[in-house]
Amino acid sequence: MNQHPSAPLRTTITGRAETPIFFVKAIAQAYTQRGMDPMPALNAAQIAPNLLNHHDARITALQMEWLSATAMRALDDEALGWFSRRLPWGSYGMLVRASLTAPTLGVALQRWCRHHGLLTDDIHLQVSTEAGAAHLQLHENRPLGTLQEFAVVSVLRNALGVACWLTDSRIPLVQTTLRFAPPPHADSYRVLFDGPTQFMAPVHSLQFDAGYLSLPVRRDEAALQRMLQRALLLTVRPYRRDRLLVEKVRQTLAEHPEHSRNADDLAAWLNLSARTLHRQLKDEGASLQQLKDAVRRDMATDLLLRSQRPIKQIAAEVGFLNEKSFMRAFKGWTGQTPDEFRSGH
Repeated sequence: MNQHPSAPLRTTITGRAETPIFFVKAIAQAYTQRGMDPMPALNAAQIAPNLLNHHDARITALQMEWLSATAMRALDDEALGWFSRRLPWGSYGMLVRASLTAPTLGVALQRWCRHHGLLTDDIHLQVSTEAGAAHLQLHENRPLGTLQEFAVVSVLRNALGVACWLTDSRIPLVQTTLRFAPPPHADSYRVLFDGPTQFMAPVHSLQFDAGYLSLPVRRDEAALQRMLQRALLLTVRPYRRDRLLVEKVRQTLAEHPEHSRNADDLAAWLNLSARTLHRQLKDEGASLQQLKDAVRRDMATDLLLRSQRPIKQIAAEVGFLNEKSFMRAFKGWTGQTPDEFRSGH
């Protein structure tokens, strides 16, 4: 991606060492293929060269981030030697930028996959759905050789990281399928991908709840610029948020207000208990009251801008008992009265 990480700091490495040394050796191989010395990159990531001789060695996610960033800049190849042509600096950032204006994750991933094909035709990516599950598939158009595992794992984790970031949601995997045999470090796949991993499968794929494809894209150019400062985090570490229920609640509040009078009604509509509803929303960093306020605010501002309806009518339509309580809430949301907001736009 078009990240611009600062030079690695000589701090004490923290975190669990769970990234297999196999991926470090693959990056070293990319250097060798170009007739370059990988030692500066290993030093920058505080990886002792003798670790490459220990097949069961591991490094931390932070070390992998540092190593990958240094190697991508040195090789000017964000694919790190996987493909028959280099992917110059900024290639993956361009893919994310092309997806920013998509209305939903499904559309964004379709764009991401299509534009990836413009970068290289060595692999083909596609998104499909079946029986309520989304499938992000990777097909090899030519043998990837000894870099197959590194390439496939990296591209799939990159795509998943981008999907999570675009929607600000941790997307749990139902299953990961891979065409190659279990490697000696197969135990690391419990960290690389959540959910079960099936090796020797017919296709490389990530599978997750298709409901995530309908989540709205919540990022803009400013957020992209911030993310690109450390874009490799999307690949080397799991995303920490899960907002699928938040979006379901938000949609229900907006489209089915008759089921939103209280938590019990809303929970029943969503096939949950009220206790589970509150707990899961809390886990996702939200509350039912926050979501109600957000939906009411969005509906009110839209009605104020797109219609000439009286304030009293708008207050009733967005769920307030009287005009006075609506005006007080609206000023708390926007710092303006409804009339001031309408006249200022």
